[in-house]
Amino acid sequence: MIYLPGLVGFLLVLTAEAKVGDSSQVEFCSETEECLLFDLICETETYEVRHYDSVKWVSTEETYYYMMEFASYKSFRRLFDYITGGNENGQKINMTTPVVMKMHEKKGGFFATNRFTMSFLLPSDCQKSPPKPTDEKVYIHDTPDMNVYVRSYGGWMTTFSDRKHADSLSSDLDLVNANYEQGFHLAVGYNSPMTMFNRHNEVWFLAEDDPVCPSSEEMD
Repeated sequence: MIYLPGLVGFLLVLTAEAKVGDSSQVEFCSETEECLLFDLICETETYEVRHYDSVKWVSTEETYYYMMEFASYKSFRRLFDYITGGNENGQKINMTTPVVMKMHEKKGGFFATNRFTMSFLLPSDCQKSPPKPTDEKVYIHDTPDMNVYVRSYGGWMTTFSDRKHADSLSSDLDLVNANYEQGFHLAVGYNSPMTMFNRHNEVWFLAEDDPVCPSSEEMD
């Protein structure tokens, strides 16, 4: 088992700054001009560890019963309205990837509602000073510098496929005693709803301390 104290900082000196940038730098970012770039820290047979710099997103929340699909529709429309001019400048903003849905763990039994937070990554020209949303349910926020455990999968992202891969990744992380934030995970998508084939989805858990990569090679 390989623990990586201090390795992350060392790698970031050697590699390009992780940021919003040219999608050609990421193999599975093929549908937008810009994508969220990252530094690959290490990888195993079942997951990757990536480092992401702090970036700005536009987000909104919905509360529904268990199904992500119902929350996704209203959330997407609200955020799409923002980037197509629903902001204080009437500015048209380019779409980027990925689109992220924060999946909070459901509490209160089967009939309890669940909270979902959808986020669009803001493009590089809006990172410093994004226009203010006109919809009170839409807001701008920053994610911090973070290390993320990632499981990738193909096909369609649904409530059940996301839950399956999140449970599998969580089990793999527990087996190696990795510490990660509890109570939520991130469902991450890179494709338009119109894309039928070669879809790319991910599940993310945020690492709480130095990442664990058993039987892996350090990435240069």
